[in-house]
Amino acid sequence: MARPITAGVDGTEESRAALDWAAREAVRRGLPLRVLHAWRYAEALATADRDTQRRWVEEGVAEAVRTVSERHPELQESVDVVEGGAAHSLARAAAEAEMLVLGSRGHGPVVGFLLGSVGQQVIAEAARPVVLVRASDRPAAEAAGRDVVVGQHGAPEDSAAALRFAFETAAARRATVRAVRAWTLPPVFSYSPGSLKLLDDAGGLEPYEKRTLAEALQPWRERFPDVPVAEHVEMGSAGQVLLSVAGRAQLMVVGRRAHRTAVGARIGSVAHGVLHHADCPVAVVPHD
Repeated sequence: MARPITAGVDGTEESRAALDWAAREAVRRGLPLRVLHAWRYAEALATADRDTQRRWVEEGVAEAVRTVSERHPELQESVDVVEGGAAHSLARAAAEAEMLVLGSRGHGPVVGFLLGSVGQQVIAEAARPVVLVRASDRPAAEAAGRDVVVGQHGAPEDSAAALRFAFETAAARRATVRAVRAWTLPPVFSYSPGSLKLLDDAGGLEPYEKRTLAEALQPWRERFPDVPVAEHVEMGSAGQVLLSVAGRAQLMVVGRRAHRTAVGARIGSVAHGVLHHADCPVAVVPHD
């Protein structure tokens, strides 16, 4: 059975944009759409009992889904209103989904996303890709010839999950994948005879980085021969290099390895930076 694309909604403008994005993506991929709302009984509303509050929530979600159904009559959707904590409910839903789509509040031209504790926890703990969509997102951006930008780092296997997501998305949208690899000068003490030989064989640092990116892309080029690919290798921090090409992106794809500390799960610095500064939707793809 096909995994659905799940959209978390909460009645805000941001979540409505996320629902619209998820619906369009579900149609492109021929997947069902699941709409999820997590709520808690508010005892402060003394004039409304639990059943009344739940009915209000269900009516609000149903109205949002009706709007999406009218735009996409071919879409197969389902609605779940669950009582419980938002972070736990969303992370659990993500495990059963092809991807989880959430809205995120934009704040001016500098800060693209404001990640609250719920959003950060869900991204860090979700076992599947999580896409963050701003309220300002519009379908026109997807049809403007913009790229699906994906960050590649380390060895080919380190970015395999992110590359797969990027190529699948680009294939569904008939878009170009722009694969970005950033590099920096290694410290002197990290050089070894083996690493020096690799660099000599490649002709230097930048040719070595270009070759490494090409090797990581090769299996995905073969699997998706109709997807155009642009390779971008640049010296600098990964976050800065990715953001330098964000203006041409209809979607930014980054990988993340969750870092669990004494205060809970956290996301990596690159994903965190891109989420806070990119104007386009951002997909955060977990990897081992």
